[in-house]
Amino acid sequence: MHLNARKALSSFYASNGSKSQRFLYQQSLDPLEVITEFYNSAMADNSIEEIYDRLHSTAVKLGYNFTALGIPDSTNTELSITFTDFTKNIYSLKQSLEDPENIIVKSFNDRTRKHSSYISFPEVSHIENNQCVIIPLVSQDESQGIFIAGAALKDHKNDEIMNSLCTYATLLIANIQLKEKLSSNSGIDNLTGLHTHKVFQESLTQSIKKAEKIGESLSVIIFDINNIARINREFGHAKGDEIICLIAEKIRKNIRVKDIAGRFGGDEIAVILPGADNTKACYVAKHINNALSACCIEGVGHVKASIGVATYPECAKEQEKLLILAEQAMLISKHDSHKNGMAAVVSAQDMNFWNKIALDTLARVIAKRHSQWGVNFEDELVKRFLKSKKMPKIPLDVVSSLAGAIDAKDTYTRGHSQAVSMYAEALARAINLPEKTVQRIKLAALLHDVGKIGITESILRKPGALTDHEWEIMKQHPVIGAKKVLEPIKSLKDLIPIVKHHHERIDGCGYPDRLKDDEIPVGAKIVAIADAFHALISHRPYRKSLTLDRSIEILRAGAGTQWDKEMVSKFVSIAPSLCTKP
Repeated sequence: MHLNARKALSSFYASNGSKSQRFLYQQSLDPLEVITEFYNSAMADNSIEEIYDRLHSTAVKLGYNFTALGIPDSTNTELSITFTDFTKNIYSLKQSLEDPENIIVKSFNDRTRKHSSYISFPEVSHIENNQCVIIPLVSQDESQGIFIAGAALKDHKNDEIMNSLCTYATLLIANIQLKEKLSSNSGIDNLTGLHTHKVFQESLTQSIKKAEKIGESLSVIIFDINNIARINREFGHAKGDEIICLIAEKIRKNIRVKDIAGRFGGDEIAVILPGADNTKACYVAKHINNALSACCIEGVGHVKASIGVATYPECAKEQEKLLILAEQAMLISKHDSHKNGMAAVVSAQDMNFWNKIALDTLARVIAKRHSQWGVNFEDELVKRFLKSKKMPKIPLDVVSSLAGAIDAKDTYTRGHSQAVSMYAEALARAINLPEKTVQRIKLAALLHDVGKIGITESILRKPGALTDHEWEIMKQHPVIGAKKVLEPIKSLKDLIPIVKHHHERIDGCGYPDRLKDDEIPVGAKIVAIADAFHALISHRPYRKSLTLDRSIEILRAGAGTQWDKEMVSKFVSIAPSLCTKP
């Protein structure tokens, strides 16, 4: 197997990649320095997410491949787990606390540290066979959550370091939760004097009900401070808080008495404008933007914010979707601001909202920022996507992000595109194809399912068998990917035959064109095998993952009818080196 392919596969499966290099790196770390650096830095963190991100970064420095933070829900019956692997892919998982035999649950209930060589989540099967330490987060003799870190090799010294860091992190988390509870009880945010997130959401619920009853519009504006992370890093969190307070003050002074302003996120502020249509809301947003642009913070410069607007019922009738659209618009505003340096107001009602930037934003949000809701939001995008005759040119990195976003739409296919790309590259090298061809196949495999942007989630996530009508819709995804996504991109046109025909069969019974044998492009044959293999060894709604041996049996059985016989023979010879499954 080619060295680059092996390294890429190791990285994908959350193994150590270059293990010796990372081992030497972690050995050079002074435990006291690691702990001191964490203690000093974490004191400035204002959210559980920031603390977890710092724990994860420290764990990676120590040589761990993945981490997970589990926080119990309000009923203490379920852990909400945020899982982050070595490449910073983020997954949102659930673990019932009513399973006493589960080692994670045992650690949480017993308040004792546990070790395991096998922790399994269907959504992230590539973490299997890692040596894991499970650390309960205990405060006042009660478990507040759990922290998990996994590595290819057990290291008691590093486990002790992580245990110390978790003890300190637990105190910080408890303080944050206490502050949030006190703030929530009062309904007023301590920093800005605006409504808390909870009160804002409750107010929006009531405002939408009233708007529906009397038949009027309602708009939501979301403001996000540009470059706040850099400001916090370079000038300190106190300066960042100063800017948040300034924006809150300007918003408060420039809205009506009946408008409702509240905290929406770490540095986001949202405003409800009852009775305001899109035109009025955009006017208010621009007025506030002008007021902000006149402000100058010493040492930082002029204040700039990204601003998104969404209107009920024109943009959405559901509260969650309305907020998502407003935030999507805000993120597009942020993109434009970074591109041309100008702060802009973007409305979700504007048709330009659904251009190539919308695809970029959707992909990045799903992959990095809001995985808890991103996997459920695509109906409107799909509807508009299917209406368009063809998409405008989209940058390659955007399409790659979109491939990850498509995987994220289905819990059971997260990471699928990247895995297929790794397998396809390995097979292409095994049959000695030229390097240029290998790279083309590798990229095509990454994008092979990109056409699923045009398939509704109800079909993609259906746990049972598809109806004949649903199956006909599903079979359109190779054509959608080839024609609507790749064709407009000049640099990717040579990938079209591979993406379009990766579901053809040697016997001519595949789709979309029922090609057979030599009519099928070589790259498409390779991707078909890689795609099938990953599907076989992965969990699916209707079955558990198959063993390596059983998966190989199925490939051999289909050789000559479904897949190319010689390629299957070559692939099964390298499959054991590609797969961590027994």
